Amino acid sequence: MFAATEAPLLAVENLRLTFSSGTKTIYALRGVDLTLQRGEILALVGESGSGKSVTGLSLLGLHGKNAALKGRIGFDGRDLSALSDEEMRAYRGKRIAMIFQEPMTALNPVFTVGFQLGEVLALHRSLTGDAAKKAATELLGKVGIPEPELRLKSYPFQLSGGMRQRVLIAMALAAEPEILVADEPTTALDVTIQSQILRLLREINEREHMAMIFITHDLGIVAKLAHRVAVMYAGTIVETGKVADIFENPKHPYTQALLASVHDAPRGQKLFAIPGSPPPLTALDEGCAFAPRCNFAEARCRQAIIPQTDGDRLWRCIRA
Repeated sequence: MFAATEAPLLAVENLRLTFSSGTKTIYALRGVDLTLQRGEILALVGESGSGKSVTGLSLLGLHGKNAALKGRIGFDGRDLSALSDEEMRAYRGKRIAMIFQEPMTALNPVFTVGFQLGEVLALHRSLTGDAAKKAATELLGKVGIPEPELRLKSYPFQLSGGMRQRVLIAMALAAEPEILVADEPTTALDVTIQSQILRLLREINEREHMAMIFITHDLGIVAKLAHRVAVMYAGTIVETGKVADIFENPKHPYTQALLASVHDAPRGQKLFAIPGSPPPLTALDEGCAFAPRCNFAEARCRQAIIPQTDGDRLWRCIRA
């Protein structure tokens, strides 16, 4: 279990990200604030297009050259958002690693598992030859792949989806990072394999005391895996808190609507669906972006929203 400390391992403050697309400006992130403690699993949840994956990529400086990033990403006394791409190489993969969503496209199909793991070990731990092979074998064993030495000779297409995802996890662990960012790593997997991968990630978290940011739209996964949750909508965090507190007493109307949409409806009744659609990312308002879809919206919701707090809870809504 993680223990909250005074100084978080990661502190993201007012992170803003814009993309230039012709004559238009896309406001992808609109003031994201996040903290992550050592050993903590933080779930980042929200609808598609809410900015979850872009937030994860921004932490590693992978947001793209046509993007402008503002704000602060505090890690180990440095502001990662101010570093050059060359300076970020000392952090990317080695201290903050990422697992991507689709293992078949994340792995190179023309190279063996052993070759790809060896590249990571050579880059981040300066291991080659027999030392690299031994470390790669241990990593595959650590993520639950049977006959790991044999699997080093396999190509990605020779492995199942679950096995490929385990290889990606092994590659992410190779440099022994302090933070692991997992971008919907179980989306393409069936329920049984998904459960195995979630169990593996929780074991890694407890064994290695590794902090994790788990990006997902699945609230069921959040309940099983995370310690704390941050709810995203239209490029900003609308609510954060411990998983139990958020599930039992959601404060923000968007969080309430998300939870209502996944609860089992009685037979014969329709499932609840949030009306309307998220706002276009080309518009930028100081008020609550959820107001047009909210049953409780008032005129003052169109004005700047001052976040409310209650202990370790935070929500961006005028309603207490």
